[in-house]
Amino acid sequence: MVIYEATSSNFKKYGRIVKNIDFAPVIEALGKIALPAEGVAYEPSVPSLEEASAKVDVTRLFGGELALETGYCAGHNSLLNAVEYHRSSEINVCATDCILLLGSLQDVTDDFSYDTSKIEAFHIRKGTAVELYATTLHYAPCGIENDGFMVGVILPMGTNFDLEEEHIDCLAVSDSEDKLLTAKNKWLIAHPDAPGEKGHFPGLIGANIEVNVTKKQMEEI
Repeated sequence: MVIYEATSSNFKKYGRIVKNIDFAPVIEALGKIALPAEGVAYEPSVPSLEEASAKVDVTRLFGGELALETGYCAGHNSLLNAVEYHRSSEINVCATDCILLLGSLQDVTDDFSYDTSKIEAFHIRKGTAVELYATTLHYAPCGIENDGFMVGVILPMGTNFDLEEEHIDCLAVSDSEDKLLTAKNKWLIAHPDAPGEKGHFPGLIGANIEVNVTKKQMEEI
């Protein structure tokens, strides 16, 4: 699998590098959050990160005055496991190098399956912030070598919070997108071989992609 840089033309259909905001305060705040010893942790909204985002006026410069939340995704991961999408863009602020596995919502079939051979991998360098468009399939970043990753996540307020209503049983109904809804503004398609995603719609077809690269390999890109 080819791993592209975020500066590659291949990245343009998935997102862009955010250049009009200096995310240094957010990266500094992310550096004060401890990585989990194993697995992946996600928090949609963290007070210290909200304060840092306010300092750089993310709500105005990115959200167009739409209320935004700032949280983080961090830990140790090397597998695709699932893909998710939102009705909105999100910003990933990378406090460490990481690999993003990305796909296009347009390639999801009418029965909500997705062929993982269409996934593309991108190296996002420490200190870089990228916008992922609403039509971009994504999930937890992957680390490089044995290092963990720490990524700030900025989304419309309320995204990824618990649902307030009971939604359709994903195993019972085959023709409704509602079965993919796992949190507010979060639609998810899981890989059947991902233990942590049991109970979610198992629509990923093909390999559960694994990223296993060294720092030296990344330096040679």
